[in-house]
Amino acid sequence: MSKLDFDAIVIGSGFGGAVSACRLAQKGRKVLVLERGRRWTPQNYPRAATDPWLWNQERPDRFHGWADLRAFSDMWVVAAAGVGGGSLIYANVSVEAKPEVFKRGWPQQITYEALRPHYEEVGRMLNVQEVPDNQLSQRTRLMREGAEACNWGGRFRKLPLAVRFDPDWNADRPDTRTSTNAHGKEQGTCVHCGNCDIGCQVSAKNTLDLNYLAEAERAGAEIRALHLVKKLEPMEKGWRVHFDMIDEQTGRLSPGNLSAENVFLAAGSIGSTELLLRCRDEHRTLPALSSRLGYGWAHNGDFVTPAFYKERMISPSHGVTISAAIDLLDNSGPDGQALFVEDGGIPNLAGHFLRKRLERLPRGKLRGFYKELRELVDDGDPLEHMMPWFGQAMEPGDGRLWLGRRWYAPWKRKLRMQWSFQRSQAVVESMIAAHKLLTEKTGGSAYVPQTWTFLRNLITPHPLGGCNMGLTPANGVVDAQGKVFGYAGLYVMDGAIIPRAIGLNPSRTIAALAERNIRQVIG
Repeated sequence: MSKLDFDAIVIGSGFGGAVSACRLAQKGRKVLVLERGRRWTPQNYPRAATDPWLWNQERPDRFHGWADLRAFSDMWVVAAAGVGGGSLIYANVSVEAKPEVFKRGWPQQITYEALRPHYEEVGRMLNVQEVPDNQLSQRTRLMREGAEACNWGGRFRKLPLAVRFDPDWNADRPDTRTSTNAHGKEQGTCVHCGNCDIGCQVSAKNTLDLNYLAEAERAGAEIRALHLVKKLEPMEKGWRVHFDMIDEQTGRLSPGNLSAENVFLAAGSIGSTELLLRCRDEHRTLPALSSRLGYGWAHNGDFVTPAFYKERMISPSHGVTISAAIDLLDNSGPDGQALFVEDGGIPNLAGHFLRKRLERLPRGKLRGFYKELRELVDDGDPLEHMMPWFGQAMEPGDGRLWLGRRWYAPWKRKLRMQWSFQRSQAVVESMIAAHKLLTEKTGGSAYVPQTWTFLRNLITPHPLGGCNMGLTPANGVVDAQGKVFGYAGLYVMDGAIIPRAIGLNPSRTIAALAERNIRQVIG
């Protein structure tokens, strides 16, 4: 057999892929990271309405931008496209899952105690910090006030964030302090501009390209952006990975393939699951994949309720996107539900973007969603008086991803989702009740989005599952190490393997699992 191109190919560069690439390279492996999106920097972050905001998985030649918004029948899922994966668009929250989460639904090897040292390592690598008390936003102060008014004061806490803060910063001196971080990358300190989700222009946000991926490259790993993996093919000894290379200037797609001894799939809950589904059901290269592939998908209870205050300045575009939480995960939410309520923020470009983007969207649910948002922000500057109450919750995790045929093109298969709102309704209504109570106690007026009240649709930036951990192929797709049942040398290392909703921001748990699993794989 001819020599393989690499020891390991990592597909995706989010929390699972970045950790895997870093540790593999540090062990001396010849590592290639294939990332579908661009390598973003403060110099090319999208800002204008005409900039490349959107990624389209079906037309990456035309749309290879910042975020991938998948519209399923009753669920929208937001994912990132770029070197650094979800760390580019998430709200910096790096919080550990509750120990109780691991007592049901996981292989027995996965416990909080087993993950504790890996949680700590992730926190060190991402340099997590809390917002200094002298820099609390109006949203944080409102949330603390609401928690106390609802007798939840003891449940309010600031959150660990992957952000560099300057303890001496203040609004009268809104500059950033630049220095070299522990991984050799130049970074600034937070200026509370509110643009965490659309690219931090001062590099205060500790995105993965500034730590894990930087260490991977320093150890010899190669990262190739704009490489969209299409198919995995097992070889006699190793794997062949087929992909399309996207020309950023022309949009032209050029096919290519490379080989490796091991493949580590880390394209996210949607991406990893879809690729394996296509390999099993469309390309037929992995026919022995578990029949549980696609099952157990979770939206993690994400929900946002805007609230408006006539006389109170909130300015949700000021400050980090999320800073604090009210922890009701011990089933202390309304009607005994487990909730994690957070203060939400909106980029300061949101109003301008909504006004411009609506004109360019096709008719349908997505256009209706943007229109509803635009109506909320398009009378002067009501954003100054809006509080986006946000949060996650323990929901059933009963969704399913699968490939369906289109009636007008039966030779093509499209990723579809089977999910019904009925089993999630109780926990969503509990979140709404908590948001309404917080709003009422602080003198505001809550607005429950019509996308839920009339359409029963949800949107999540925290998808989990689809390639769930299990004990055998009968109840899972991968084992406790992320190894795919039935295929030596193939692993899944991202949120797709988490077998249930965890009720709070999942990035640190995804990274901690990857730290644990990759260390067990490489010894």
